[in-house]
Amino acid sequence: MRDTGRWARRARAALGDDGPVSTTTDPAAVDGSGPSTLYLVKQLEQAVRARLDEVLRPAAITPLQYTALTVLERHADLSTAELARNSFVTDQSAADMVAVLEDRGLLSRLLDPRDRRRRVLRLTERGQELLDRYRDEVDRLESRMVAPLTPVQADDLRRYVALCRAALDGTARR
Repeated sequence: MRDTGRWARRARAALGDDGPVSTTTDPAAVDGSGPSTLYLVKQLEQAVRARLDEVLRPAAITPLQYTALTVLERHADLSTAELARNSFVTDQSAADMVAVLEDRGLLSRLLDPRDRRRRVLRLTERGQELLDRYRDEVDRLESRMVAPLTPVQADDLRRYVALCRAALDGTARR
């Protein structure tokens, strides 16, 4: 049996004296007696993906493809394997996705100027235009997601999510 009191105390301490802000009517969702954190994170991921599907449908692009393009926008000259790691997909899925995005002219594969045996990926002008066209809508979706939170809580959420990811990647600092 889980020690829900300990979890609730840690959550209140992490979120400050005001406690968690929730739009749910189920008190169990915030007092630790409800679903696990992993379950809630998965529900959030599915809700985000569904809303991103709606936003990106006119561009005929998936949320994973959009994520890959944003990764390339921030980090040019990645290999397909590096893109896979940064886009949360397997190497095979990334290879398939890269082929589709390249066929659509949204990214290009080039010889690495530092290692001519290696191919790197770059966002094309067309890919950048697509990101620019949808950036505001995606930003509005994120704003909608954190609307129930104060700005400090939204910053804390971002930091906590990043820490949790680092813990699972084995890169968290203690």
